[in-house]
Amino acid sequence: MCGKRIVSMAVKCIAVVVMLGTAWYAIAQDAKTPYPSMAPLDQYLMTDRNAEIALARSAAPPSIAKDATVMVLGRRGYETAVEGTNGFVCIVDRGWTDGFDKPDFWNPKKYGPQCLNPQAARTVLPIIFMRTKFALAGQSKEEIHESMKAAVEKNELPAVEPGGMAYMLSKQGHLTASYGPWLPHLMFYVPLKDAKTWGAGEPGSPILVNTHYNGVPEPVTEFLVPVSEWSDGTPASTHHH
Repeated sequence: MCGKRIVSMAVKCIAVVVMLGTAWYAIAQDAKTPYPSMAPLDQYLMTDRNAEIALARSAAPPSIAKDATVMVLGRRGYETAVEGTNGFVCIVDRGWTDGFDKPDFWNPKKYGPQCLNPQAARTVLPIIFMRTKFALAGQSKEEIHESMKAAVEKNELPAVEPGGMAYMLSKQGHLTASYGPWLPHLMFYVPLKDAKTWGAGEPGSPILVNTHYNGVPEPVTEFLVPVSEWSDGTPASTHHH
């Protein structure tokens, strides 16, 4: 009887140790991934529509933004808030347009004001719209990746047009938990190819390769070129880097 009792107590102790170990592992994983899944939709929406319009327009110089179309995020996706006349489209993108390996993918506080030129509005904006559609449909990060991969394989996204670019010059943006607005920069979009064709990422090169798309899985390479001023004309300080 004594032996059975000891064995029973040992089994229970092992079970407790395993349970505690599992709990601590889960806590550790959450610490590494502060945003493991999508938060409630309301946390991604800006309650002040005019504030989102102003934030979107802050992505580009006023001479361009004042005549651009402005789109804001609603419960069913992006919707037009202001009709523009110059072909540019200004929006505030959310974390799910970032690289799938980024810890801020589901960060509800991530706001990325950008203003795309006509070529990028026609061929890059559909990527943002499609990712947003899958996110709002409740798909996980892995499911969004697979859905985008399937869309690429079925040619459901337009080919990138030559000359596609976007302004990202807003100092009100919040691109990551670490960097806030980062640096004012321009983004250029080209069909998927080796970054060396632009010298991107080479020592001393001002051109960086972003991991938003770059074939994972969308067939687009996105180059970043930091610039010295925000859209309001004030100089950017190096501490944002």
